Amino acid sequence: MSDKFNILVVEDDVATGKVISFELKAKGYNSRCFENAEEALVFFRKNSVDLILVDYTLPGMNGEEFFLKVKELNPLMPVIFITALQSVDKAVQLLKMGAYTYLTKPLKMEELHHNIKNALEKVTLVKENLHLQEKLKETFSFKNYVFNSEGMQKILHMVMRVATSNSNVLITGESGTGKDVIAHIIHYCSGRKDHQLVKVNLASLPATLIEAELFGAVKGAYTGAVANRPGKFEEADKGTLFLDEIGELSLDIQVKLLRVIQDREVTRLGSNKPIKVDIRLITATNRNIQESVKEKKFREDLFYRLNVINIDLPPLRERKEDIPLLIDLFIKKFNQREGKQIKTLSKDALNALMKYPFPGNIRELENIIERALVLARGEMLGTDDLPVFVLSRESPGSVSFNVNIDSSLAIRSLPNRLTAIEKDILEKTLKRHNYHQTNAARELGISEARLRYKVRTLGVHRTKKNGENR
Repeated sequence: MSDKFNILVVEDDVATGKVISFELKAKGYNSRCFENAEEALVFFRKNSVDLILVDYTLPGMNGEEFFLKVKELNPLMPVIFITALQSVDKAVQLLKMGAYTYLTKPLKMEELHHNIKNALEKVTLVKENLHLQEKLKETFSFKNYVFNSEGMQKILHMVMRVATSNSNVLITGESGTGKDVIAHIIHYCSGRKDHQLVKVNLASLPATLIEAELFGAVKGAYTGAVANRPGKFEEADKGTLFLDEIGELSLDIQVKLLRVIQDREVTRLGSNKPIKVDIRLITATNRNIQESVKEKKFREDLFYRLNVINIDLPPLRERKEDIPLLIDLFIKKFNQREGKQIKTLSKDALNALMKYPFPGNIRELENIIERALVLARGEMLGTDDLPVFVLSRESPGSVSFNVNIDSSLAIRSLPNRLTAIEKDILEKTLKRHNYHQTNAARELGISEARLRYKVRTLGVHRTKKNGENR
């Protein structure tokens, strides 16, 4: 099948039809021309068509009737009308019905090609967005999330029930426990799944921009506001708004957020005109919000508005029976991305991961598997592919290398002591790998470039054995 766009032409004037077909083929399109709508409709039902050019005035079934039948079969099909009529009212009517545009005879070929190009680009973008939406719905469907731990099974059952409601949801848990994933599942399993899920990480926004980002701003509201700007609440209308790190909001923004939740309307910065919004609100935090309420850092009334339904995600160290399933999920994910065929990981590697405390939770496990898969040379991930801190069963910042530091260091400054420790670790690791920098960097969990930089700046030199040339 050709990769070219397929354009269907319906034109009862034979000469005009031939000219249009010739022009289309000269531009690289596949073109098929019919003199009546009935035959064109039969062809349309059985073949792949990307765009239709149709004369408004046709014998038998006219162009408008043909257009309505096409839209019943494919609502996204771009249709361009061509006609000798000069009625502006008719043109407006067809555009309201969903026609892409309306061109009058005699046709200007440059104008025709311009409209065809724009129509195809627009419909391609729409199809890509729909395809992405379908992929997201598939990715975040419940069937893709099966857990062994009783705690996560209960949470998923709760999420299934929550998804069908419009109540506000507060997702709590340590960083990396999957709060973002739960928000996605709720949205894509809800009645709002065909509309946008708008995500905002409040911790990443400067305090001075949060209000405009959330509620929008009118032209001139602040320096740099050169045009009216809708906020995230407006952007999420009919869909879901996910506010991550909700505990980072200042008290003055909390007041405004509370008002929006209560009134279901936003007022842009610099305006006094409220705008109605229909959203489902999901928030998340890794903070203990109830403690923040006690400390007067978070409004109690806002907390109760947000915490209609609370989903508290346990850390990975408390549900280690889920680790093998998550590993399989991440191996499949990164196999597809990297074009690899890793089948599983060794028993020793799995045992090491099962004993590791995972301070970074699921996000850390995902990073470890990604790193291991990229470095792996065979079809199985082994302990050699895991970072040294996993094998030591410590968090990355607390790996013990049994470093022997001269007692005189005790009176030196902390930076000097740390430098000496770092140098000793590098020397021991390089020596253990016979100064093979790739293997040493892999064990340390850093890039080769970073290792070379450290070797140079710390003055690490290869220790010569007796008899070696110097």
